[in-house]
Amino acid sequence: MKRFILFFLLVCTLTVMAQNPICPPGLNIADPTARVWKDGKLYMYGSRDDNPNSYCSHDHWVLSTSDLINWEYLPNTFNSKGSKDKVPYNDRQLYAPDCMYKDGLYYLYYCQPGKGDNEGVATSISPTGPFDNAKIMNIPARYSQIDPGVFIDDDGQAYYTWGQFSAKIAKLKPNMTEIDTTTIIDSVLTSKTHQFHEGNYMIKRNGIYYMVYAHNGRHRHPTCIGYSTSTSPMGPYTYGGVIIDNHGCNPGNHNNHGSIVEFKGQWYVFYHRSTHGSKLMRKACIEPIEFLANGSIPEVEMTSQSVGKLLDAFSEIEAERTCYINGIARIETFSFDKNNLVNSSNNDQLAQIKNGDNAAFKSIDFGAGALSFTATVAIAASGGKIELRIDSLNGPVIGSCNVKATGDLNKWETVTCNIEKVSGVHQLYLIFSGGDDEMFCVDKFQFHN
Repeated sequence: MKRFILFFLLVCTLTVMAQNPICPPGLNIADPTARVWKDGKLYMYGSRDDNPNSYCSHDHWVLSTSDLINWEYLPNTFNSKGSKDKVPYNDRQLYAPDCMYKDGLYYLYYCQPGKGDNEGVATSISPTGPFDNAKIMNIPARYSQIDPGVFIDDDGQAYYTWGQFSAKIAKLKPNMTEIDTTTIIDSVLTSKTHQFHEGNYMIKRNGIYYMVYAHNGRHRHPTCIGYSTSTSPMGPYTYGGVIIDNHGCNPGNHNNHGSIVEFKGQWYVFYHRSTHGSKLMRKACIEPIEFLANGSIPEVEMTSQSVGKLLDAFSEIEAERTCYINGIARIETFSFDKNNLVNSSNNDQLAQIKNGDNAAFKSIDFGAGALSFTATVAIAASGGKIELRIDSLNGPVIGSCNVKATGDLNKWETVTCNIEKVSGVHQLYLIFSGGDDEMFCVDKFQFHN
């Protein structure tokens, strides 16, 4: 009963617009695996980052939605430590999960760091858990790694795929909790041939099997979601390309992990972006994608609006909606209630802004025309300037706001300036200049006509 009451309160008190990131301030869900179940809703399973010192945490949440606009957040669906511990054999963190449905049960495939016993499975009669009866998967020690992905083919045969740098795949037995070890294929994907890093996710479309994964072919880090294709779930796979690259989302960015799913006739890529200047704090995001006639997937860029409407220039735009940051600046939480991560009192800011930093917002609808700009800022001793450009980092300058020093980063003030009239849809770049130290923080901004 208590769990139902908590779920009811979360659902009824929280409405989040469909903008990136889809997690509210204070809640960091990474490694998003999206599934659409028989009730027609979309469910997202992922790991939760709770501190900037280590990846992930000891609990999984489930996010769900009927429209990709309003999201429900359910905590503690599976725990590996504490009063709700469901992993009896260790207290290690929970890394990236996957979930699959078969014959009335939902199977949560989880993984943990360390040597041996990395992968396990738990079950529930509900897609949101709680997941119980956790047991270790029968992965031979020499193959034990992380990041499970599960796929059921049209003939009912299920497959389990996992690994780092070298992807493995095997058939699952009918009980869905054990692999057939005689079917293991190692190196079905490799770092050298497919740019494979980790995080497999498989789909089938028009007779083609797609393996989606963290791709390490750019920037010396696995910042991309890439894919390879085959005519058989067991391979061989041919390298396909990059679906999205999260490089530039955060000065501490390091990796990516995600999935692709069709929901109500449209395909989407789920991925994460780093935040808080740390590679260990990440938030789930979504972008629409398409398939070309030849089955390939064109690369898409990160946006602020995600699958929702364009950002409205005449409504408040939160600074954490930035999709690219250059320099030292990063998103940070400045108001935080650790006991209620989806409480609306939690808030983020664009902080630690230094001279030469900039942030992009893609894209903003200026309607018939905007004539002025206001921003809510907290100002350090040096102050500085916010220059506004549209369309590109070197695009036309439409205005500039002086930010006078007050010496208090804990006090919010409003700065305003007139701009050249701008109408229609544009990308917006905020260019920051001033002293050498931290100049100011930005909470939100808005345009006026």
